Amino acid sequence: MAAADSPSTALRRRDLCSRGIRLAGKMRADVVDLLDAYVEQQGLDASASVAAVEGVPLAAVERWDEQTGTQRLLENLAAYRAFRALLAQMLEEQREQLGEADEGLGRALAAVLLQVSAFAYHLEELLRLESRGVPGEEGDGPPPPPRLSLFEQKLRGLGVLRELAQWAVRSVRDLRQLTKPSPATGAAPSLAESP
Repeated sequence: MAAADSPSTALRRRDLCSRGIRLAGKMRADVVDLLDAYVEQQGLDASASVAAVEGVPLAAVERWDEQTGTQRLLENLAAYRAFRALLAQMLEEQREQLGEADEGLGRALAAVLLQVSAFAYHLEELLRLESRGVPGEEGDGPPPPPRLSLFEQKLRGLGVLRELAQWAVRSVRDLRQLTKPSPATGAAPSLAESP
C-alpha cells in the first residue's frame, strides 16, 4: 500500500472497482444481445470475419501483466471514449438507413452508448481518486472514417460491437487486478504500484 493510501481511499477504490466490474459485466451482456440483434437485422453472417476496423481500439494487449494500474485505467478510458464516438456514429447511420423502421435496434444501440458513457465516467472517478489527472478528450474521439458503402458500414458496426464486447471482458479483468491485495502488505496496491 502506498504511504499516501489511507484506509478510506483503499475502501473507496475497492468499492469503485467492484461497481465497475458489475457495470462492465452488464454492459458485456447487453452488447452480446445487441450483437445478435445487429447481425440478424443487418442480414450478416454471425461468423463473418471482420478485419481490424480503423479507429477501434483493440482489447488485446501484449504484456498485460506488466501494466500498472494507472496504465490499465488510462487505456480503458481512451478505449471507451473512442467507443462512445463510434457508437454515436453507428446510431446516426442506423437512423439514416432505417429511419424509424427498426426502433428496437436503435434503442438498444442508444442504451449501450449510455452504458459506455457511464463506464468512461466511472473510470475518470477512479483516476481522480488516485489524484491522477484525467486526460482531456482530444476532439470527439477518432476522426470520422471516409464515407463507407452500406455494406462496409454494417461490417464496421459488427467489428465495433465485437471489440466492445472484448473490452468489457478486459475491463473486468483490469478492475479485478486493481483489487488484488499486494503480496507484501496484504492490502490492495495503489494504482501506480499495481502490476
